[in-house]
Amino acid sequence: MPAETAGTRHDRPGVGMVTAVSSTEDIRVRAENALARCGVELAAVKGDALTARTPVTGHDLFGLRADTPAGIDRAVEAAHTAFLDWRTTPAPVRGALVKRLGELLTEHKEYVADLVTVEAGKIRSEALGEVQEMIDICDFAVGLSRQLYGRTMPSERPGHRLMETWHPLGVVGVISAFNFPVAVWAWNAAVALVCGDTVVWKPSELTPLTALACSALLDRAIAETGAPAHLNQVVLGGAEAGTQLVDSPLVPLVSATGSTRMGREVGPRVAARFGRTVLELGGNNAAVVAPSADLDLTVNAAVFAAAGTAGQRCTTLRRLIVHADVVDTVVERLAAAYRRLPVGDPFQESTLVGPLVNEAALARMRESLDRAVQEGGTVVVGGDRQLQDAAPDAAYVRPALVTMPAQSAVVREETFAPVLYVLTYRDLDEAIRLHNDVPQGLSSGIFTADQGEAERFLAADGADCGIVNVNIGTSGAEIGGAFGGEKETGGGRESGSDAWRAYMRRATNTVNYSGRVALAQGVDFSR
Repeated sequence: MPAETAGTRHDRPGVGMVTAVSSTEDIRVRAENALARCGVELAAVKGDALTARTPVTGHDLFGLRADTPAGIDRAVEAAHTAFLDWRTTPAPVRGALVKRLGELLTEHKEYVADLVTVEAGKIRSEALGEVQEMIDICDFAVGLSRQLYGRTMPSERPGHRLMETWHPLGVVGVISAFNFPVAVWAWNAAVALVCGDTVVWKPSELTPLTALACSALLDRAIAETGAPAHLNQVVLGGAEAGTQLVDSPLVPLVSATGSTRMGREVGPRVAARFGRTVLELGGNNAAVVAPSADLDLTVNAAVFAAAGTAGQRCTTLRRLIVHADVVDTVVERLAAAYRRLPVGDPFQESTLVGPLVNEAALARMRESLDRAVQEGGTVVVGGDRQLQDAAPDAAYVRPALVTMPAQSAVVREETFAPVLYVLTYRDLDEAIRLHNDVPQGLSSGIFTADQGEAERFLAADGADCGIVNVNIGTSGAEIGGAFGGEKETGGGRESGSDAWRAYMRRATNTVNYSGRVALAQGVDFSR
């Protein structure tokens, strides 16, 4: 371990470059321009029920309307009416709509990325990357529109064919979180639309502008391709708007992204009406660093996974379980990298760490650091506030690196902020036990040059997560694979692979072409 004594906190100022911050007025102009370029009529969406805010300065931009309960009912009913037409549209034709959406997102990539940075505080490259993820899932879904395969199975009865077919499900309610304000909607919407479903989207109240922009682009694609109107509806509001979607009998599937606490409320309510859920909830992700690991690769991957998006990804690396032989070197190199991280205005190309979404997130981070110290941990670097003179109302902070003596209570909890706990192990069995000893099960990784260790980590008695990586960090999942996790992460799957099946209903079909009745299992009912 580093020389600092365990059970202490070292809030040394970061020495990395700290950038200046754009003015709120500049950000407001940028947001209004991006909305207009995407086709949003500002006069129609402004109001006094909600507030569009930017974490870049911590200030409000302008007011927005909110949907009333009656308005949300109308949106769901409109989506259901559109579904009755859309479900019989051939799937490749439905794919043409999603193809056009992908083209419009490509044309408007810079403007949508502007809004992602304005509302979520993501640095420029990450904002552009999120929009690219939307474009990629559109490409995937277009191909999927010609591959919604069923199976043909052998029947035990002669002259019979046994098969399964997949049919559209209905209205999909999408409840998204602030940290990926557009990509998660696209994961759901692109796949749902080619499956023949319609969508009602309730975005986070922290990121309504991105939802309005994406909805306007999809409405344009609908008009240009001649698809039915109202295939996608956006409803703005707080938690009560999401609850209305959760309880609606016209919404057979609710896809909700957020905290485990939110999932505990959503899951039982949807189940009570026999609806379906796709839940993407908390992540307390860990990576194991073996003694054979390439430390250059490990440190680079860990810094991005832990500090990217200011630690506000569900796949953020929150625990690093390092072998005793290399832990001192790893901590030293991570600490040096953390001190160099440029923290500041996410619109500036040199910035690598933008702001936390609000003061509440910063308060939770500081509370976790205090608890870590109380439980015997040492804050090696970070946790100190940045840019207080330039942006006193924004929550800029240097990512924190904390060494812990053992798995403790605070380490088992997810703090949605850039806090990376370092734990030590001596054999792989111990590392896997530490890794799995948390309630969450989203993303994981191991850094090793030992093929046996890698295979053990991937095996049934290895990492218990939905995403298990070798020599790569916990974040940065590709859309081609199914995304989701186990345990308190919710068990849902979105995006690629066969995740599309959640958006459809399965029918098992038997066709009798024999000309006579033949009952299964040889039953004779002719007497």
